[in-house]
Amino acid sequence: MNKIILLGRVVKDPELRHTENGDKIYTKFTIAVQRNFRLPDGVREADFIPIKVWGKKAEVIVKYVKKGSLITLSGRLRTGSYEDKEGNRKYIAEVVAEDFKFLENKKNQDQVLEN
Repeated sequence: MNKIILLGRVVKDPELRHTENGDKIYTKFTIAVQRNFRLPDGVREADFIPIKVWGKKAEVIVKYVKKGSLITLSGRLRTGSYEDKEGNRKYIAEVVAEDFKFLENKKNQDQVLEN
């Protein structure tokens, strides 16, 4: 079973994109997910996880999610590799989100972004 559930804040405003042939839409964005433990100095680190959402759900994300938004999502991990311009093998991992919920209303989100 390949199932991931995450809770985090969006790092940058998502943008709507199209596949190379233009027949599908998607968005890619990153969320910061805090770790469950603190370092000896009390700081809590975060993992930055790339997310991809397809189709109508991508349109909803782009319309309502902004930098700093708190979101929970579930989906599956997708891994792959490609060759860069210099011929080096690069590996990628991203979460393909299938379901999501917004955890703040607009008023609360504006207050969070101001702090």
